[in-house]
Amino acid sequence: MPHINYLAVLVSAVVIFMLGGLWYSPVMFAKRWIALQGRTVEEMQASGGASAAMYIQVFLCGLITAWIMAIVLGFLPRLDLVRGLKLAGICWLGFAAATSYGTALFSMKPRALWLIDTAYNLVAFLAAATILTLWRPIIP
Repeated sequence: MPHINYLAVLVSAVVIFMLGGLWYSPVMFAKRWIALQGRTVEEMQASGGASAAMYIQVFLCGLITAWIMAIVLGFLPRLDLVRGLKLAGICWLGFAAATSYGTALFSMKPRALWLIDTAYNLVAFLAAATILTLWRPIIP
């Protein structure tokens, strides 16, 4: 296993979590995202809304994303930022975008809903790759 900067992984996870909070807020895509699900804000709140357990699980998902990105980056020679971003884009395309698109097709979700969700994943992958590439440990 490559050497991992766990502080950079933790910071990446926090950034991913905060990005999600912004992405799915009224400032960005919340209204459209809720409408594309065929629900209202009131219906979402009536169904219990988001719980602390959900937020913890979402944070853990971001932590796993950042950790795996650090492992992938660690297996490659030291990358500059542009190459790190390209790698993140390729990982997103192959692992997140393609699989979630197939799932969205068969669950009959609107393409715009998939686009909002997968664009968040792309930005999260790029943010993690930026932090992890720039903050990669130098191993002699």
